[in-house]
Amino acid sequence: MTRNTNQKSKPAREYTPPAYIAYHVDERGEKKFWSRIGAAWRHQKGEGLTLQLDLIPVNGGRIVLRAPSETTEEAGA
Repeated sequence: MTRNTNQKSKPAREYTPPAYIAYHVDERGEKKFWSRIGAAWRHQKGEGLTLQLDLIPVNGGRIVLRAPSETTEEAGA
């Protein structure tokens, strides 16, 4: 049995923290419920963002992008 050792492997990617955190904001009466639903990264070349959503809200509300804070990073770790 022979093994193919000439497979091209992808280079390891560096972890880049997101430029923004995506939240779904649901307003119920006077209360607002914020749920983290994804993140956005700036493009390396040119303008724009890549938005990755882990959850898509289906009950209305709004999506808010906010710059991550140190407390957000600590909570996600």
